[in-house]
Amino acid sequence: MEWLVEARGNRTQQSVADEVGMSQSGYASIETGARRPSVDMAKRIAAVLGFKWTRFFEEDEKPDAGGAA
Repeated sequence: MEWLVEARGNRTQQSVADEVGMSQSGYASIETGARRPSVDMAKRIAAVLGFKWTRFFEEDEKPDAGGAA
């Protein structure tokens, strides 16, 4: 999730993980897209990094190439 890496900015994965109350490896797996956070964890991460928590669940919504607008 490139957008999540950008949202983290110059902070380390460890510092964000510590602030939200999870392991660095757990946070890293969310950042790489290997796993999706629970709603609760999405809310915590979003609060720390300053974005809307529902962003985590919008990744699957890709517009169709020929779809109606």
